[in-house]
Amino acid sequence: MKKIAAILLLVIALFSLASFQLFKTNLRITVRNELGNIESGATVAVYKSKEDYEKSSNPVALDKTDDKGIVTYDNMDAIVYYVTAEKGDRNNFGAGEKTEPLTPNKTNKMTIIISE
Repeated sequence: MKKIAAILLLVIALFSLASFQLFKTNLRITVRNELGNIESGATVAVYKSKEDYEKSSNPVALDKTDDKGIVTYDNMDAIVYYVTAEKGDRNNFGAGEKTEPLTPNKTNKMTIIISE
């Protein structure tokens, strides 16, 4: 009887762990210039709605790219986001402004090209 109870508790524990989200939905953006070179120090803003994107207000995430031209945002919703990237007089306006719907529980990758 104790053996059955122990097995039952183990099965319940495994089902509990299976429902726990081990991986989070992340968005990794690489910023490059028109020559394909990485752009460190570019400001990247991520918006949930087209309206916020068009007004440049209420970004859900805002950061600068690292020395490899990458910025990563953790714990994102699995939706479409609108993205701006700027450095000096270069930006991505008019091209590459929207993500695909993010795939849940994985790191979603996107490259943005900035130009004058």
